[in-house]
Amino acid sequence: MTLPLVGEPPDAVREVPALLDLVPPELRAWFTERGEPAMRARQVRRWILAGGAESFEAMTDLPKSLRQQLGASLVPLGTRVARHLQAADQTHKLLLKLHDDRLIECVLIQEDNRRTACISTQVGCAMGCVFCASGLGGVERNLSTGEILEQLVRLRNLSPSLERLTHIVVMGMGEPLANLEPLLDALEVATAADGLGIGARHVTISTVGLPVKMRRLADLGKQYHLAVSLHAPNDALRSRIVPTNDQMGLQPILEAADYFYRQTGRQVTYEYVLLGGLNDSASHGRELSLLLKGRRAHVNVIPFNDVEGLPYCRPTAEALAGFLVPLRQQGISVKVRKRKGSDIDAACGQLRRRELVK
Repeated sequence: MTLPLVGEPPDAVREVPALLDLVPPELRAWFTERGEPAMRARQVRRWILAGGAESFEAMTDLPKSLRQQLGASLVPLGTRVARHLQAADQTHKLLLKLHDDRLIECVLIQEDNRRTACISTQVGCAMGCVFCASGLGGVERNLSTGEILEQLVRLRNLSPSLERLTHIVVMGMGEPLANLEPLLDALEVATAADGLGIGARHVTISTVGLPVKMRRLADLGKQYHLAVSLHAPNDALRSRIVPTNDQMGLQPILEAADYFYRQTGRQVTYEYVLLGGLNDSASHGRELSLLLKGRRAHVNVIPFNDVEGLPYCRPTAEALAGFLVPLRQQGISVKVRKRKGSDIDAACGQLRRRELVK
């Protein structure tokens, strides 16, 4: 079902800065230049991050004249909700339009007491994974810190009671480690007590495998989880599925993942999208089990979500079962991801692609 748009700031497309793209010192300077106390910066950010405000008019404890000045210089949110879809399982997908009219997606997955936000870091993607709708048009640009944060704010604001997000998975459009610094800045705010208050241990960053950036992430000393999108147990097959593997290779990626584990003590998750008839046989499962043997690893098996226009299909139940057997026999932790939001094109990039090809 398509829901009506709520709380869209009409000035969000103007070429003026979005509030969350200003770091606190810049915002404090804006207020002091106008004779206002610097604490106003914290007050306004709190309205956005904790109070659910999507307009300056909603910030009722600010003088009206100051709200007008803010409206003339800044926008509270620089994104607009182009479409909002809700699935029968209460998964929500937002298609957001940026200030330059480009489109990105983010998803809210709700299950039991978990409210997980899946967010994007780039417009499009340069990694070229053959099964993924996000990269069909390549990468257009990186997202700013504010554009990453706003996805979390907008997903949180879907709850009438502003119920807190519990988890973040950076698994939407784009390669997160290719836009690492803005992402880290956004996560710093998201995990701060005066930000969105999401525990760092509840943040997972996914990558197809950029070894240098994986090592940098490990050296930061953060408690974030790392997920490596593997999708194949050998270089020949992986290069067919993830073309950038030609430039990296599995061994350097696995060595960087091992380094991440040694530095952080955090178990690495390996994502494996099962494509019917391509990488889903029992022999692939055996090869993967040998590749990960002795590693502190968890495998997330993801049966492919069909994407219109792509020549891939979901594996059969028999193929899935056969793939899992050798992994479990080897004692490797493995889980099959539940299919969520299938009735609203919740897989990465699907909704944006439909919008672009209209």
